[in-house]
Amino acid sequence: MIIDATKNDRDVLAKLIRDSFRDVAHRFALTKENCPKHASNCAPSWIEADMSRGVQYYLLYAAENPIGCVAIEKASADLFYLERLSVLPEMRGRHFGIQLVQHALACAAAKGARKIGIGIIDAQADLKAWYTRLGFVVTGTKSFLHLPFTVCLMEFGYDQPAGPAARPGHQ
Repeated sequence: MIIDATKNDRDVLAKLIRDSFRDVAHRFALTKENCPKHASNCAPSWIEADMSRGVQYYLLYAAENPIGCVAIEKASADLFYLERLSVLPEMRGRHFGIQLVQHALACAAAKGARKIGIGIIDAQADLKAWYTRLGFVVTGTKSFLHLPFTVCLMEFGYDQPAGPAARPGHQ
């Protein structure tokens, strides 16, 4: 079950995001010192600030336990960002991430999205391939002074053929 999250869910969301990104932080040696804004350091105040600027979070439950989340943010009239896609490590490999992406794509489309943008660690080839299977395409890379890694920018266009897993009902 996927539900709309509220500010009352900020503690649950922050813990879920931290726990889901801890393995990524370890894999890429990301710490509070070298990458303080990495999701593995997520705090409830981050969620509250996101929601205050219009970011919509969604929580995925299995057996009444929160196991994943995703957020969308409206960047312009037809461009949204997919953010904070998180699935607890022990729940991965069961298509929960696909369900969350499908939900986010449907919600963004209902709000007028024509494109969805994401940014991931460029060196995370497995994640890049996963998003590609969902219909996202690489649009470039970018380096930021405050990040110790290069960001891969990807985009999903509603007018381009979607990967089979991005189509609702396909898993």
